[in-house]
Parts: sequence; structure tokens; C-alpha cells
Amino acid sequence: TKEKMYISMFSCALCQKEDYKYTIPDIPEMPSCSFNPEEYKGMSKERMLDIRRQNCNPMTPKVTYYKRPVFIHQGYMQWLWDVDGRRYLDLFAGVATVSVGHCHPKVLTAAEQQLKKLWHTTNIYIYPTLHEYCEKLASYLPDPLKVIYLTNSGSEANDLAMLMARLHTGNYDIITFRGSYHGGGPQTLGLTSNAAYKYPVASGLGCTNTMCPDVFRGPWGGSHCRDSPVQTIRDCSCAQGHCKANELYIEQLRETLATSVPTRIAGFFAEPIQGVGGAVQYPRDFLKEAYRLVRERGGICIADEVQTGFGRTGSHFWGFQGHDVIPDMVTMAKGIGNGFPMGAVVTTPEIAASFARGVHFNTFGGNPVACAMASSVLDTIQEDKMQKVSLDVGTYLLKELAKLRDKYEIIGDVRGKGLMIGVEMVTDKTSRTPLPSGEMSEIFEDVKDMGVLIGKGGLYGQIFRIKPPMCITMEDADFFLAVFDKSLHNHMKKR
Repeated sequence: TKEKMYISMFSCALCQKEDYKYTIPDIPEMPSCSFNPEEYKGMSKERMLDIRRQNCNPMTPKVTYYKRPVFIHQGYMQWLWDVDGRRYLDLFAGVATVSVGHCHPKVLTAAEQQLKKLWHTTNIYIYPTLHEYCEKLASYLPDPLKVIYLTNSGSEANDLAMLMARLHTGNYDIITFRGSYHGGGPQTLGLTSNAAYKYPVASGLGCTNTMCPDVFRGPWGGSHCRDSPVQTIRDCSCAQGHCKANELYIEQLRETLATSVPTRIAGFFAEPIQGVGGAVQYPRDFLKEAYRLVRERGGICIADEVQTGFGRTGSHFWGFQGHDVIPDMVTMAKGIGNGFPMGAVVTTPEIAASFARGVHFNTFGGNPVACAMASSVLDTIQEDKMQKVSLDVGTYLLKELAKLRDKYEIIGDVRGKGLMIGVEMVTDKTSRTPLPSGEMSEIFEDVKDMGVLIGKGGLYGQIFRIKPPMCITMEDADFFLAVFDKSLHNHMKKR
């Protein structure tokens, strides 16, 4: 088959030197798949590239992955096929968006049934799908988080959360972490703290970024700081149950509150685990203490669950639950609709009442098709036990990736929970200098050429992101681990 030919091609190309200290891992055959994609009969790749150059905004090709792009044709569960019929194991899920699997039959059926009845209406009428979904989604959240406003995206949800926080508190300033990503709109760009997404125009006024409590790359960290099956390789002298790094990062937040914002603030945004930032995790008790400090100053606490929500972290349905906190507001998107455009803001009755002082209208928020699909996503996560898949397969992946960290000098850190995983690449473990972009791209391309799609992130683009659909299997995990091992071997040999 084409898959075997690709694997054979790469295996034959790797001739090991006798004195080379790494053994060449065996690449197993790609796990089988009974689904047969349609034969592609559309426009040529050359024509698509012409259209990109002539008709697509330059930003479209700028964010396209790979020197040799993947031309995607069809998807099913954890698999994608390109226009040439080649199959890929998708471990990035459209940026942590395809939660239960590409074209999952249950979600597909829900969409088809709704499309036959009603495609579109708005909140000027009352229709059952919106109300059925809101009631179902609210049942997954703790009291008093029971009031829902549906949007089209995570950026829109976070923009709306900023407005609600300011209206309810009567304050203006909002704090987020450095390295965070909360959207690319004019307001949410203030929350986002990554120069790559910034433009030289006024945006996001009233937003202040504070130090991210990153226990690997930050100034402080130890060997049992974070809630993960894998800890950092940094030394730690803290007694059990005590975290000096947490105390020092909290002092940084106190300093931000004392120097950079008014005495009364509107709110504090934090992802339970940073997504675009590269699966960055904080000390276990950081958010609990941070929430207390923010609330003392009149602010509300917002959990951005756009990437961590819907069971992805394995241990809990929502990422904030792993921190033993209850936020005042939760924003969500991506996995909510398994790739169908949708987002939501969930908050308390009191905060929602403040928002209702004026009029806010959204043409597509709560679209009947979106609600039907999102409702099916919730059912599918439960029926297919996908949160447990995230926990079991994710924990296995993390522990096996930690073995590769111990084997290769260029892996500095492995972290995350469930199927929210980051692998931070460095020039060496001592300096923790980010691996240069050229080397990252070489490994990235090699993994793709062997049939696996992963993501990248981090302030310096130095972190591989592994966030697959929550339907992957242990066999899929083993295939990826072998491919990643071989790609690292290839790279170290060239080095």
C-alpha cells in the first residue's frame, strides 16, 4: 500500500553509524482503518495554490503548516486523507477542535436530522434546539454557573466575557498571563500576550499581562509542582505539600496588582492549561490563591476552557475542576461543536443580569444546527466514554513521552493532562534554550511525512502540541510514539 511504501522509504534511508549511541526504533505499520474515503476528483493541487496566491488573503498561506503542505480531502474519526489518498493520524484535531472525531456518525446524524427541519432562526423566536442544549450544557457545570449565552467562536465568547466583567463590576482593568492566547479580535488581542499576534494599532485597552507561573521555563519550578503524570526535571527541595515556586509566582501577581492596575479591577482570565502557549501548567494551588486575590479587588475570575473543556484533560470534564476552583464565568468553543462554529459564555445569574441592562444581538449564536450538533457531542462524550479515553491514552502518552525526554537531550519537558499534551524542545536540558525554528520544522516535517499530524506552539514556536480527537486508541498512541522516536533519531543523527 502507499502507507507501507512511505514507511519503507523512511526506514531504508536511515543507515546507522556503528558508533552512534541511539538505536533506530522500529516503525510499526500504521493502525488499520475500515473506513474507505471517496476518491478525490476535484481541482488540482497546482490550481489550489494558484487560487491561494490570487484570491486568498496573504494571511491564509502565512499560517499554513509545513513546507510541503498537506492537501486535506476527507476525514473520519482520528484519520485524515489527502487528495492523493494518503492517510494521516490526526493528533492535532484542527487545533484541539475536533473533540469526538472527524465526521463522527452520531454527530453527523444529528446534523442531518436538524438540516431537514430548520437551518436558521434567531433569538427573536423561541425554538427547541437552543433550549434543549442550554439545559443540557448547564447540567455539566457546578452551581452557580447556570446561565448561558451562545456565540460563534472562542474569540467572540472571550470578547463578550470582557464586556460582562466590566459591566458587572463597574471596573475596567483585566489581568491575563504572559504567553496566553484568548483570541484575535480588537478587544481580545489585549488579553492575548504573544507578540506574534500583535499589530501596531491600539487594541485591548485596559489589559495587563502578568508573569506566567511556568514551572519549566519560568524562574521557579520543581519536581512536584504541577498536576500531571509527568513532572519537570528541575531540582526541588520543597517538603511534601509545600511549593516554594507557587509562593514566588503568587508574589509576582501581588506585585502586578500593586503596581500595574487600579485598586479595583474587572477580572482575571486564565486557561486552566495554556493552549497556544504550549500546554503550560501552573503550580497546583496557584489559581486558587490567584482567584482569592482577584476577588479581594472586586474582580471576577474567568476560566477560558476553549481548549481544555469537554473532558480533554481526562481527570475532569472542565479544566478548572483540576485546580479545585469555581470561576465566576466560563468561556468555551472549539470542541463544543466538534468543529462546527460555536462558542459559549456561561456565568452566574447576577452577572448575566448586569449584561441584560442593554441590548446585545447575535445573528448566528445558538444556530439550530450548531445546537443539535453540540448536544450530540455531549451525548457522544458520555456514550463513548471519551473522557476516560483522554485519561487512559493521555496518561500513557505522557509517561512514554517522558521516556523519550530521558533519551534525547533536545526534549526539555513533557507535560499536560489527558489529551492536552506539550513537548518542549530545547538545544540542551541545562540551558533550556528553545530549539531553533529550523530544527523544529525539520522534525515537524519528518513526523508528517511518516503519517502523523501534530501541532506547534509556545512563545518561540518550540513546543510540539498533541491534542487529538478523543477517540484515539492505544495502538494509535504506540504508532505516534514510534514515529516521533524515529524523527528525533533522524534529527540527532544529522546534528
